[in-house]
Amino acid sequence: MRIFLRVAHSIFVWVFLAAWCVFWITVALPVAIISSETALAMARRLWSRPLFWVSGARLQREPLPDVDWSRPHIFVMNHQSNLDIPVAFAALPSNLRFVAKHSLLYVPFLGWYMWITGMIFVNRSHRARAVASLRRAGERIRAGANILAFPEGTRSRDGKIHPFKKGPFALALEAQVPVVPVAIEGSGAVQPAQGWWVHPGVIRVKVGRPIPTAGRSPDDRDALAREVRDAIIQLHREIGGQGGDAIAIGPRDKRGSGSLQVA
Repeated sequence: MRIFLRVAHSIFVWVFLAAWCVFWITVALPVAIISSETALAMARRLWSRPLFWVSGARLQREPLPDVDWSRPHIFVMNHQSNLDIPVAFAALPSNLRFVAKHSLLYVPFLGWYMWITGMIFVNRSHRARAVASLRRAGERIRAGANILAFPEGTRSRDGKIHPFKKGPFALALEAQVPVVPVAIEGSGAVQPAQGWWVHPGVIRVKVGRPIPTAGRSPDDRDALAREVRDAIIQLHREIGGQGGDAIAIGPRDKRGSGSLQVA
């Protein structure tokens, strides 16, 4: 009986997730045509919370640090689960845009919403286009956009924080805006990366102090990545996570484009 209830609950959550996203995006799209900021605020206040309720998750956010939320930032977060995006929307008091792989642009509903709200798409397979995307992203951030990035590049399967890709830090230095470290723990237990099961549980989030980039050059990219990763590891341990090992940055691929893999 217990297994049956787990299966039924997980199926219900995924069906609700699909239906809710389609419904909500259908409502949000015409709003986004008028005001993308209003559509993003709707995501924070209306879209994210019901996903926790139906999954049986309880979000616990530690007290926020002293941050000027009116200024643009790049929020850098470790990655455990498909729930991390709604967690970020609910936990951070800023409208968020993402740096995402280019293929998501062609996903019905999701791609439409991401495009019209000004998400940043990067074609990882084409280095010149990826560089141009990062430059456009820098301009957008300087104009006031807040960006959220998951520099591990994929969800952690063991709960640890893995090496970071360099793209978000190149972007932060291009835009000359502060980087805010964010740690999440527990979302991988609620919805594991290696399966479709959904379990009730507690998701904890802790936001760190902004790390400035003003005056730093592109040559400081690796040092900034290490500094931010060390901060996230410390935050992660403070909320009960495992942290991560000493390998801070992932290896470059054969095309030498490791620094451009930003999401």
